[in-house]
This record gives sequence, C-alpha cells and structure tokens, in this order.
Amino acid sequence: MRVALCLMSAALIAAPAAARTADPARLSRDVRTLAAPDFGGRAPGTPGETKTLDWLIARFRALGLSPAGPDGQWLQKVPLVHTRIADGATMRIGDTPLAQGREIAVTTVRATPAVSIADSPMVFVGYGVSAPEAKWDDFKDVDVRGKTVVFLVNDPDFEAQPGDEAKGRFGDRRMTYYGRWTYKFEEAARRGAAAALIVHDTGGAGYPWSTVNASNGENYDIVRGADDPRVPLQGWIEHDTADRLFAAAGLDLARLRVAARQASFRPVEMKTTFSAAADVAVERVESANVLAKIPGTKRADESVMFAAHWDAYGEGPADASGRTLRPGANDDALGTAGVVELARLFKAGPAPERSLVFALWTGEERGLLGSEYYATHPVLPLAKTVANLTLDILQTAGPAKDVVLVGAGQSSLDALLGDAARAQGRTITPETFSERGLFYRADHFSVVRRGVPSLLIMALGGASDLTTGGRAAGQKWLDDYMACYHKTCDTWDARWDLRGAAADVDLFHTIGTRLAKVGEWPAWSEGSEFRGVREASAAERR
Repeated sequence: MRVALCLMSAALIAAPAAARTADPARLSRDVRTLAAPDFGGRAPGTPGETKTLDWLIARFRALGLSPAGPDGQWLQKVPLVHTRIADGATMRIGDTPLAQGREIAVTTVRATPAVSIADSPMVFVGYGVSAPEAKWDDFKDVDVRGKTVVFLVNDPDFEAQPGDEAKGRFGDRRMTYYGRWTYKFEEAARRGAAAALIVHDTGGAGYPWSTVNASNGENYDIVRGADDPRVPLQGWIEHDTADRLFAAAGLDLARLRVAARQASFRPVEMKTTFSAAADVAVERVESANVLAKIPGTKRADESVMFAAHWDAYGEGPADASGRTLRPGANDDALGTAGVVELARLFKAGPAPERSLVFALWTGEERGLLGSEYYATHPVLPLAKTVANLTLDILQTAGPAKDVVLVGAGQSSLDALLGDAARAQGRTITPETFSERGLFYRADHFSVVRRGVPSLLIMALGGASDLTTGGRAAGQKWLDDYMACYHKTCDTWDARWDLRGAAADVDLFHTIGTRLAKVGEWPAWSEGSEFRGVREASAAERR
C-alpha cells in the first residue's frame, strides 16, 4: 500500500509537467486541418484566408486567451497592395530583349497601372552596401536618381579572399542584412533609382533561379505612405544572362566581382541602358494578423512574443501531376500549430508576470509583410517587447540530439536556448548555411530591425543530428524537404514523426517561462548590427 501511495504521489507531481509538454498528435491534427484543400493554400486575400483566420480565432478563444489586436480585437488589419506584371511586358538592355522568367524576373510593388522606363542609364554598384559602421560605401556619392542600379547578391564578405579589404568586415561567410535582396531594393528606393536588378547566383542567394521566378511577376507590399516609396521596378537577372550582357557592354563581370570586394570600389557606368514597358494589374487586399495574449499580472506592458506565419502560396502553376495547390504544411502550418500549442501550454500553467503574445502573421511569403506592418504599428511597445521567439519550418523526422541555431552569436538568447536544450539532453549546432542569411528571412526580422532580441527555430538551417540515423538521416530529411519547398508537395503526411518538432516547441516554452518573469532583459551581443537600435530605447525599460 505504501508503495502504491508513493507511486500515486509521484504521478501527481509529474502530471502538471506532463500536461505542459507539447503534444505531437495535436501538432499533426492542426497541420492536417490548416493544410487541407478547403483552406486553399492560405493565400492572403482569398477565401482560404477567411477560413484560416476564423479557425485560429476559434482555437485561441477556446483556450481561454484574450484578443491582443487593436481596440481589443483578435485581428490586426493589414492593408496590402497586390500587383502582377501582365503578360506581354517588354524589357531590354541596350538593344537586347530579355525574356521575363527566363533571363530576367521583375515585379513592382507600386500601385500604378503601368511601368514605363525608357533608356535608363545602367550603373553597376557592386554589392550596393552603405555601412558607415564598417567604413564601407559602394556608392561614393554617385547620383543614381533615374538610373538602373545593378547589384551583386549577398554582401562583400561572401566571396572575399585573404587580401581583399572586405575579408572579415561583414562576418565572413555569415550573411549580414546588407546581403539581403530586401536591403538592396530599399537602398535603390532611398537613392531614387528607376529600377533595381540583382545578378542571381545560387550560392550567394541561397536558392536557385526557380525560387526567384516563383512569383511569376506577382508581388505584394503593405500600403505605404508617400514618404516611403518603393523602387518602380525590381528583380533579378539570370547569372549567365548577366555575364553576356556585361560582356556586350565591354565589361568583365568576373573582374568586377573582385573589384567589388575592395573598400575603394566605385560605381561603374555600364554605358548601356535599361528599358521596360509593362501593364500592371493592381488590387488592394485587406489581410490580417491574428493576435492573442495572456495578460501579465505585474507588467502587462512588457511582453514576450511567440510567432509564426499562417500564410502560404495558395494556387500556382500546375506541377507535373496537375496539382496547383501549394498547401504549405510545414511552411508554416507546422509553425502555426506550434504557436497554438504554446498558447495551450502557457494557459495551463501559472499566470505570467509579463504579457505573453501569440502572433500569427500574414504575408510572410510575400516579404514578411504582416510582421512588418505590426513592427510599424505595434500594439504593445517594441521597446518593452522582451523577446520574439519564432517557429518557421520544423523537422518532421523524429527526435534529435541537437537543435540547429540560426543566427548564432547575435544575442544573449543563445545562452537561454542552450540551457533549455541541455535540460532536454540536447546540444546546440550552429547553422550550416550562415551565408544564406536565414536570420534575415523570417518574420522575427521585422522586429529585430527595431531592436527586439529574437530567436528563430528553422529546420532549413542545417541537418539535425537525429536520434535514429544521426546527421546523415537529418541531411536526407533536409534534402527531401527542400525538393518540396514552396511547392505543391509540401503536404501533411500521417507518417510524420513530430516528436522532434514538439521538443522544439518545448524549448520555447521553457525559455518563455523564464522570460515571463519580471526582471530579465535579453541583450544583443557586442558587434551586432541591432545593438544600437535597442540601446536607443533603454530609458523606456528602466
């Protein structure tokens, strides 16, 4: 009898902990729902969005959470501009016509019914980086207003060799924000360029030409004010096409790549022009973020944010089997399910001292648009947002001995992740592909730019060391998944083993439990490009 009582007591003690552990079966059921055909691939502005938002609100309400949107609503409306370059668009460099989708891939995010660029002088600006803190300026005060600027992808450190002045100045192979296409298009807009074109390299971009061209001339943006214009036309030139066009202009692109790795680099007038004429289909779309919270008991204006994106690609061109629906089961229905699961776990536990916010964003696949809108229209002050913890693609092949850390060395959150992983008997593995800039490619980056320390769990960062099969099995999973990335085959599968994904969700539960208590403020590391932004708001956290 005494043994039975002891066992019963142990079970009672263990029960609350077990109840606050992520459930792989719940994750699977939620993904199966969100990736079902009747959700239509969850594209913004479609019936699939309405169905997705209704389902998410119902889940949060059933869990007992409170709405966290403006005016006490579940939704934060996100006005979007949706554009598509019409068939029949013409583009040329000099007298050479360029085929949209094969040699060049361009879009616009301006809400204008047509784009017309006539004989815009072309200027090669190297990597197009203006970084005073690194004592680097690719523009050298050259006026590019009305011109077409041509960039290399990534940043000057990506291909730097010993002796190059860029070597080690931007983090070696680890991409900085200066390497992202978003930065380059923003810089072109700031400088009044007529068009911005990036030379595509698979290594530097981190994805093949097929990914660049997946938009098929379509784009989205948040509705912007007159003081925040975008460049009229933006896009990519295919690698071999760029080599030929530079040669036709009397330039050696291979030599220019080397020159662009020196601080003394100056923009090069290409002595040719770019022209484009395209009709543009424009529509205004009202999409929405879903925001829920568990209010803090002591410092309700201080918040810990857990986030994922609910959107996927919707309908697209038919694949070889005739399928057109891109359901985004892993990217990012699984992350969305993880955030819902975190909400359940925290609601089952003690009330937090700080508010816990559960954010599900729209428009990530169109350029981090929902999270960007929140970052420019925050409901809770970003200066008092303790941290952002984002789930975007989790591995589905079972338990792992490690967790892949994207953006290692950026902030003190690394140490908290290490503590949580050790408690699970796991280790930390820095991302394999730091040159791909994954840290700048997920929704957390919208608040990172405003100084909020963040962690991203993203299975694309490298092969997990799986409990069964080790790193080789992890690499096979990654290779298989990448074959379906943004495609019709990213579907729910009953054979998924989500124990590893659930363990990753538990990591954020552990970290969030710690940060939910008043007092701790994660900080950016010395040398992080985001440290200064956070320090500028330090007075608001005192």
